[in-house]
Amino acid sequence: MAYRPSPSSAGASLPPLSRPQLAEARRVRAVELFEDGVSNAEIARAVGVCAESVRRWRRAWEEGGVSALRRRAATGRPPKLDDTQVETVQAALERGAQAHGFEADLWTLERVGAVVERVTGVVLSRASV
Repeated sequence: MAYRPSPSSAGASLPPLSRPQLAEARRVRAVELFEDGVSNAEIARAVGVCAESVRRWRRAWEEGGVSALRRRAATGRPPKLDDTQVETVQAALERGAQAHGFEADLWTLERVGAVVERVTGVVLSRASV
């Protein structure tokens, strides 16, 4: 019993899910399949994960219900760039390195960092770039 999207959602024009949203959607779909009595192996194939992940999800679900599988708010330091700034940087990078005055159309961490600083005013460490 492989998962197939419902016909009503198959052609819908929705924005793509972020990685955390997609991961949560897989876990929620797994819960629906748990409740239908589907085996771990079948669920793993249906949602595209390994069987060990499904076993871990099932244990969490049995102990804490659906809420145990929901996304939790990110902890730690907040990101230095907000979503709008990230989109601005992406658009700038898509124009290519030469559009920003670099000789070759090649991106390096240093060049990306320079563009981030130029378009957002935010200085990122090499690791953050």
